[in-house]
Amino acid sequence: MAFCDHCQGQRFDRAQVLRALRATRQRLRGTKGFSEADQALAAAIEAVRALEIPHLDFDDAVDGEVIH
Repeated sequence: MAFCDHCQGQRFDRAQVLRALRATRQRLRGTKGFSEADQALAAAIEAVRALEIPHLDFDDAVDGEVIH
C-alpha cells in the first residue's frame, strides 16, 4: 500500500510520538509514582493510536498532477 507524502508524513509523525511515549514509559518503570505515570502514559498512547489520519484530497492540479 502506498501513501501520498502528506499521509506518509502524518504516519511518521504519529510513530515518532508513540515511540517517545513508550520510551518515557520504559524510562519511568520502577520509579516512585510509576503507577500513576504508567496509567497516564498508557492513556496517552491509546489516544494517539486511536487518532484517525485524515487524507486530504485537494482538487488543485498543476501540470496534470494532483497535489495533496
